[in-house]
Amino acid sequence: MDLRQLEYFVAVAEERNFTRAAERVHISQSGVSAQIRRLEHELGAELFDRSARTVTLTAAGAAALAHARAALASAEAVGRAVDEVTGLVRGRLTVGMVAGCTITPFFDALAAFHTAHPGVEVLLREDGSDRLAEGVRGGTLDLALVGAAAAAPDGLDALTIISERLVAAVPPGHPLAGRGHLTLAELTAHPLVCMPPGTGLRAVLDQECAARDLHPAIALEAGASDAVADLAARGLGVAVLSASMAEAYTDRLTAVPLADADVPALLALVWRPAHQPAVRAFLDHARRAFGTAGGH
Repeated sequence: MDLRQLEYFVAVAEERNFTRAAERVHISQSGVSAQIRRLEHELGAELFDRSARTVTLTAAGAAALAHARAALASAEAVGRAVDEVTGLVRGRLTVGMVAGCTITPFFDALAAFHTAHPGVEVLLREDGSDRLAEGVRGGTLDLALVGAAAAAPDGLDALTIISERLVAAVPPGHPLAGRGHLTLAELTAHPLVCMPPGTGLRAVLDQECAARDLHPAIALEAGASDAVADLAARGLGVAVLSASMAEAYTDRLTAVPLADADVPALLALVWRPAHQPAVRAFLDHARRAFGTAGGH
């Protein structure tokens, strides 16, 4: 007997009809019937009672069905195991990265993956978070590092890297520099320098302001935190950054917490629930690089 015969046997048993079984396995009914007859001849027993319009299993057929299903499942498992090995020997991993990313552990994970799997070509694409998430959903990206407000993009699995609140950042001598905290209303009384739409930080700012019917004056937009900080340091507006971003610019900016901005800004790796072996391998390196136990 061979796996093809077992596949046809299971199809007829489940469909209870040779015609429907033939449609399911994409061959002619006569081909299915001929293979089932050969299988019965090899086993020395009839597997189906064909006396009625609905095909039913004989006692021998019922005894064989579970074993046939197990054999097919084992064959599929062999194929998956080989695919996983070959997928990590050769192939391609397309990774998205939020524009202006300076997250060192992310680069460490890329380097560790490349060292462990030199046969996998790694492609890196930079874009806004919204477009990156759509690329992952659509399959043009295998996974991406994105920013988001409060929760990772719908329909994707995620590993949260950073979750923190927004802060205002101003240069010494600015009227807000000596404040212990600000409200969003007080913040939006000043021109702002912030990330563009489609980024996680901007999504948080827009969401929080909309909830309070505030209409901020966006003086300048920049896709990289370094640019936002440099523009604010030159007095062109109040920078809106995450708390950890602002820590990198204490030489020229003072961070002021926003007391009523409760929605966290997230930085997360996202991927489709059904993913290739290379994605799983990269996530292992990412978890080690970021010191993270798991995702959600």
